[in-house]
Amino acid sequence: MLGGYSGCMTAPHPDPAASAGPVPALSIRGLAKRFGGKIAVDGISLDVPAGSFFGIVGPNGAGKTTTLSMATGLLRPDFGTAVVHGVDVWARPLEAKKLMGILPDGVRLFDRLTGEQLVTYAGLLRGMDKDVVAERVGELLSALDLGEDAGTLVVDYSAGMTKKIALASALIHAPRLLVLDEPFESVDPVSASNIRSILDRYVSSGGTVIVSSHVMDLVQRMCDHVAVVAAGRLLAAGTVDEVRDGMSLEDRFVQLVGGRSHTEGLEWLRTF
Repeated sequence: MLGGYSGCMTAPHPDPAASAGPVPALSIRGLAKRFGGKIAVDGISLDVPAGSFFGIVGPNGAGKTTTLSMATGLLRPDFGTAVVHGVDVWARPLEAKKLMGILPDGVRLFDRLTGEQLVTYAGLLRGMDKDVVAERVGELLSALDLGEDAGTLVVDYSAGMTKKIALASALIHAPRLLVLDEPFESVDPVSASNIRSILDRYVSSGGTVIVSSHVMDLVQRMCDHVAVVAAGRLLAAGTVDEVRDGMSLEDRFVQLVGGRSHTEGLEWLRTF
């Protein structure tokens, strides 16, 4: 064992660059993270195929956000590696981050900017031509139903609007890989449908989307690949049909994760 992590940390992992076949959009090997005495992520290894719509599901506290944060360069892992389209995220961070658009969970934004200013800033920060940025900002705000609120300060946005403007900022530079942590949380059904349409077209044109969620029905309808994570470990990964194994994704998830509570008792709820 290494530093108290489980034995999977010491097992050798193949070098993604040396393996045959297409280069994955994201390849992580032995990612691990401890916070104090708690092991949040315990040696997760996973390949996300390029051009896939990949869902990562798990219960609250499963380690999804921590894993994605380490994989995208937002949180330094204690162990392990993350490679995006062949570029090591931690050895070559600037090069790797140019390939990614990231929507973190609980995103903090420069909320004293207007929505239009924020997305424009995100584009200019990446060195894009200002005329290209202006054109893309208008298209993104319109597609995400934020056109009428382009001049409103982000601090005055609703939770759903804030999520959408953060997504626009992640899309502005047309990344090869989108990593979205709970992108539909607080988003209304119409906007969610529009976002799914945008992401579907993005994937069909060769982009890759990784989305974390605990809404099984959404992942089952939207994704072609899925990974199940619980207690910081990878329990299953593959195409949605492979992981479902003839069951609904929700039933298979419960079977893998366990922990369903018994609902006996609570008689007082039926006394009225």
